[in-house]
Amino acid sequence: MQRVYFANHASHLDTLVIWASLPLALRARTRPVAAADYWDRPGLRRWLAWRVLQALMVTRGGAGSRDALHQLIAALDEGDSLIIFPEGTRGDGGGVGELRPGLYHIARERPAVELVPVFLDNLNRILPKGEYLPVPLIGRVTFGGPIRLEAGEDRHAFLQRARDALLNLGDRR
Repeated sequence: MQRVYFANHASHLDTLVIWASLPLALRARTRPVAAADYWDRPGLRRWLAWRVLQALMVTRGGAGSRDALHQLIAALDEGDSLIIFPEGTRGDGGGVGELRPGLYHIARERPAVELVPVFLDNLNRILPKGEYLPVPLIGRVTFGGPIRLEAGEDRHAFLQRARDALLNLGDRR
């Protein structure tokens, strides 16, 4: 079953934790979406993104957003599942920010694809922004039930419902 896993984002561990939490058969066909301006630089980042995770590199903002959506849809059409962070950037781990419209556009363009909320807890403390070595603390990943765009649901209502799905998973702690 094809899925788009969408999660809150506070650490560079986020993608690895979601990806590693998936069964091997799903992991083989699940590609994280990564910002090219950060991940497609020479060195360890690029190696990890391309070789290990087979990330889908996208350009952020402006006209790049339309191109990115086309890339995501093409990857889904090829049978891949995706990991995305619809807040658009890493937060401080204190909450879930407003979701950007890409998730809505995916739901509208490919209504058969399951959208699975994933709440990540404490990863921002395990690998804080700007740090390179993890701190030995306990983190948690919680997968929720899939959601879909409902008939007649507008972008704002859908994104609020998706954000609420993440917040509700966080409340289960």
